[in-house]
Amino acid sequence: MATSTVMQTVLATPVPSGLVKNRSRVSNLFSATYVPRLRGSASKRVQCSKLDDQIKKLVEPSSTPKPKTSTKFLDLFAFSGPAPERINGRLAMIGFVAAMAVELSKGQDLSYQISNGGVSWFLGTSILLSVASLIPLFKGVSAESKSEGVMTSDAEMWNGRFAMLGLVALAYTEYVSGGTLL
Repeated sequence: MATSTVMQTVLATPVPSGLVKNRSRVSNLFSATYVPRLRGSASKRVQCSKLDDQIKKLVEPSSTPKPKTSTKFLDLFAFSGPAPERINGRLAMIGFVAAMAVELSKGQDLSYQISNGGVSWFLGTSILLSVASLIPLFKGVSAESKSEGVMTSDAEMWNGRFAMLGLVALAYTEYVSGGTLL
């Protein structure tokens, strides 16, 4: 509202005839002899406050340091810690894809895969993937800090949850039907 009032005042103020050098051109552009001009008290400086805020953030050091993630074993494996669901989700993603690939290529159901050498593959993969997932966590690097674009930590969590559900659904469907899924 203040801007509107200022603009109306500026536009309604007549221009002294001594300031207009070529009156015919001004008369062609404007029906009246009013030419918009800034008042003497108006500031001629234009600022972008959002840009100023971003520059200040880059120049000034942040007053609140980022909280450091805990690297204690019990904190990592707590119920709401970063390790359990992430590792289980990664194992489920690999397990679901491997189970479906073996089922499609060899026609073996999940129980046959587990009973004929699948346990040793599962243990080896679990140990390797768990160690690989824990090394960054023990160094204090969180998965959220490495999230970019489509490959975010939330997307990984949801994919792991769906893979866990997929493995359970695959096992239940094969149990009920008595054979392979396909």
